[in-house]
Amino acid sequence: MALLDIHNLRVEFPGRNGTFVAVNGADLRVEPGQIHGLVGESGAGKSTIGAAVMGLLDPPGQISGGDIGFRGDTISGLDRDAMRALRGRKISMIFQDPLTSLNPLFTVREQLVETIIETLDVSKADANARARALIDRVGIPDPDTRLDQYPHQFSGGMRQRVVIALALCSEPDVIIADEPTTALDVSVQAQILDLIKELARERQVGVILITHDIGVIADTTDQVTVMYMGEVVESGQTDQIIGDPQHEYTKSLIAAVPRPTIKLKRFPQVSYGGRATRFAIEDLSRDWTPVAHDPEKPLLEVRNLTKRFVTRRSILPSARRYFTAVDDVSFDIMPGEVFGVVGESGSGKSTIARLICGLFGVDGGEIRFDGQVVSDLGDHAAQESFRKRIQMIFQDPYSSLNPRMRVDAIVAEPIRHHRLLSGDAVTRRVDELLERVGLGSEAGRRYPHEFSGGQRQRISIARALATQPEFLICDEPTSALDVSIQAQILNILKDIQEHLGLTMLFISHDLPVVRQMCNRVAVLKNGKLVELQETERLFTSPQAPYTRELLDLMPRLDGISDDGLEGLAEG
Repeated sequence: MALLDIHNLRVEFPGRNGTFVAVNGADLRVEPGQIHGLVGESGAGKSTIGAAVMGLLDPPGQISGGDIGFRGDTISGLDRDAMRALRGRKISMIFQDPLTSLNPLFTVREQLVETIIETLDVSKADANARARALIDRVGIPDPDTRLDQYPHQFSGGMRQRVVIALALCSEPDVIIADEPTTALDVSVQAQILDLIKELARERQVGVILITHDIGVIADTTDQVTVMYMGEVVESGQTDQIIGDPQHEYTKSLIAAVPRPTIKLKRFPQVSYGGRATRFAIEDLSRDWTPVAHDPEKPLLEVRNLTKRFVTRRSILPSARRYFTAVDDVSFDIMPGEVFGVVGESGSGKSTIARLICGLFGVDGGEIRFDGQVVSDLGDHAAQESFRKRIQMIFQDPYSSLNPRMRVDAIVAEPIRHHRLLSGDAVTRRVDELLERVGLGSEAGRRYPHEFSGGQRQRISIARALATQPEFLICDEPTSALDVSIQAQILNILKDIQEHLGLTMLFISHDLPVVRQMCNRVAVLKNGKLVELQETERLFTSPQAPYTRELLDLMPRLDGISDDGLEGLAEG
C-alpha cells in the first residue's frame, strides 16, 4: 500500500478576475522508503501540491477535484481538527523559507521542545535530549550553545537546518521537503540529503522532494515528476527521466543546468512555451558611462579583515564571549573582475559582503575602495558617494524589498535618495530598468508579494543598477531560483559585467555557478581564507584539502549529457 497517493488533483484560487488553476490533474504516488522528486519552474505548482497534502492552502485556495490518500484513507476532505491531528505527527513538512517557519521570539530549544512534547507526548527532559540530538544530527556545531539562541542569530543555511530538525521532531511517516537545500552549501547539502536518504532507507519514510536543483534530483531521488504550469508533463524513474527525457520541456530544463565540468560563455535558457527572455543590455547601457579605473591597480583591497560578534554580553569584559566570523582575511579585486567567494554556511562569506558595503563595522584590518579606507569616510557627502558606487543584491529578495512599497517606488528610491534624476526622468529610468530585467514597466504598479521568487530577484537587480554602480556585490543571487530563472539572472549579470565593465563580488554555495561566473575564487572556512586561485585552476588543481573536499561533494550530474552545449563553451 502506498504511503501517499495523489490522484487527478486540481487546485484552484478563485479571484475577482477569474479562477487561477494552480494544479491541473496531477498524479503522484509515494511508496514506503521512496524519495519522489518534484521538479519544475517557479509557479509550476510544486509547492501548491505540498500545501494541499498538508491542508495548508492559502485562502481562497481550494481542492476542486481529485483526491489525496494517506495509507489508503482519503485525507483531502478532512475537517480542520482531523487534519491538525495528522499534520506534523504523520505527515511533516520542511518549508522553503526558514525565516517564516521559525518564531523570532523563541529560542531554538523552546521551539523544538514544544513541538516534540506536542507530537510525541514525552517528558520535558526527554524532549530536551531529543532536541539536542536533532540539532547535532542536522550538523549544527556546538548544539548546547546554539539551542539557546534565537533564529536571527543563525545564518540562512543554519536556519534551514533548524527547520529540518523541526520537521523530524515527530518521527513522521511522510516528509514533504520543499526546497530543503536552497540555502545550503555543498557540504551541508550532502549531509542533509544523506540524512533524508537514511530516513527513507532505515525507517521506510516516504519523501516528496520539491526542488529546482536537477543535480539533487539526479543524486537523491528514485522517481521524479516534472511539472509545467500546473500540469505533469513527464513522470517515471529518475535515471530514465534524467538520462533520456522525452518531453521538450524536460529536455530544455535539463539543458539549463550549470555544468561542473565545462565553462560556458552563456547559460542555455528554458525556451519551451516561448518562456526565454533576453536582457536588453544595449538599451540599458545607452546612457550609462562606465567609470575608468587603472587596470593595474585593485579597485577593492581587503587587508587582515577581522569581525567578531558578541555571543554573551557582560559588564565585565573578561566575562564576555565572542564569535569570530571573519579572521584575518586579505584579498584584492581588480577592475572589471568577477571575484567569487565560496565556503560553508557560517564561513563568513556574507559577513565580508556586509563589511565591504558598510553595514557592519570592522574590528580589525581595513578595506580600501578606489584607494580610500572605507571606515575613514568622514563626512556625510563622502559616505553617500561611496554608497552610490557600491550596490548589493541580497540573498533573500523578499526580506530585502519593502512589502508596503510598490515596485516602482522601490526601484526609484536610490535614484531619488542620491538625487540622480527628478520628475518624469525618474519614472522613465524606473520603467526602463524594469523592462531591461524582463519584467515590463507595468510591474512597477504592483507589490513584491505579487511576484515569484525569481521575479523579486530581478526587482532587486533593477534597484541595484538604479544608481549605475561601479561595484556590485551579489550575495547568493540565485540560491532560491529554479534553473530556468537562474539562467536568466546569471546571463543578466554576465551581460552587465561584460558591457558595462562592472566589478563584482559573487558569493555563492553553488560551485558549478561559481565556475561559470568568476575569474578568481576565494575559499573560506570558519572565517579564514584557505585558498585563492584563478577559477579554472582551482576547479582542476585545488591545493587545500578543504577545497578538494568541497569539489568532491559537488553534484556530478551523472546521466546528464553535455550534448548540444559545445557551441556555448568558452575557448
